[in-house]
Amino acid sequence: MSDPVVLLDDLRDESDELDRLVADLSEEEWAAPTPAPGWTVAHQIAHLAWTDRAALLAATDAEAFAAETRKALAAPERFVDEGTEESAGLPPAKLLAHWRTGRARLQEALRAAPPGTRFPWYGPPMSAPAMATARLMETWAHGQDVADALGVVRVPTARLRHVAWIGHRARDYAFLVRGLPLPEGPVRVEITGPGGEPWGYGPEDAADRVTGPALDFCLLVTQRVHRADTALTAHGTDADRWLDIAQAFAGPAGEGREKGEARRDGVPDPYGVLDPDPYGDLERPAPPGPDPYRDPERPAPPGPDPYGKPEEA
Repeated sequence: MSDPVVLLDDLRDESDELDRLVADLSEEEWAAPTPAPGWTVAHQIAHLAWTDRAALLAATDAEAFAAETRKALAAPERFVDEGTEESAGLPPAKLLAHWRTGRARLQEALRAAPPGTRFPWYGPPMSAPAMATARLMETWAHGQDVADALGVVRVPTARLRHVAWIGHRARDYAFLVRGLPLPEGPVRVEITGPGGEPWGYGPEDAADRVTGPALDFCLLVTQRVHRADTALTAHGTDADRWLDIAQAFAGPAGEGREKGEARRDGVPDPYGVLDPDPYGDLERPAPPGPDPYRDPERPAPPGPDPYGKPEEA
C-alpha cells in the first residue's frame, strides 16, 4: 500500500492536470460531447465535483452523508446523474470554482484524518488512503473522457500504478457482476509503466498472465478503450476471459467503448498500441498490503466487495 501522503499528493496532481486541460476552454468546448452518452465536458467536471462533495461529507459529517445515502437508496439508477445535472448547467467559471473548492476541502479532510480512520460510504466504510485512491482512479478515467472529447493525447504518468492496482484487485468482481463462474486460479499482471519501469500485481507463479503497456491496462480496466485497440496480451484461458470484461469500478457491468473509438479522428497513438507489445514480459513484486478500493460513484451492488474485505484496510 502506498504512503497516504504520496497517495494524496498524486490525487492532487491528477486533479491539477485535468484542471489545466479545462481551465481555458471556451463555452463551446465545455459543451462538447464526450464518449459518455449524454455527457458533455461540463458533465464530466460536474460529476467529479459532486463525488468529491459526497466524499467530503463522508469524511466530515456522517449524519449529512447518511441523508445522502438514503437518497441514493431511493433512486439507485438516477442519483448519480441527478447529482451531476445539478451543477453541469452552471457557467464554466462557476463550475470550475465549485470543483476546485470541493477537491481542496477533501484534500484537507483526508490529510487530517488520523491513521486507521474509516469513513462511511455507499458500500463498506473506507479508509482515507482507499478514498484517495478511488478518487484518483475516477479523476483519471473521467479526465480521459474529457481528453478524448477535445482530441488531446495526455502524457501518461506513474500515477497510473494506482489505477492498475485497483484494476487487478477487481478481477473477480468483473465475473461476479456478470453472473459468470470465477476463474479457478490467480492471474499475474506484468505491465510496463510510462517511464519503462516494470509493475507487477499478483503471484509471480500464477499460470495465467496479462502483459503489455500500463496505459493500455488502465484504459481497459476503466473501460476507456476496447480490448482490440490495446497491445495487451493474455496468457491463459482465464486471463483471456478477464480482458474481455475487465472493469475497475463497482456497480453494474459496464458496456465499454466500441472498437476503434478511443483513438479516433487521427489522434496520434503515443505507444503504438495497435502494434505488437513493444515492452515484453517484465516482472516486479506486487505492492505490499491490501486495501479495499470502492468505486465512489454509486452504491455497491449486493454481493461480495469487489476490492477486498472492508476490514483489511
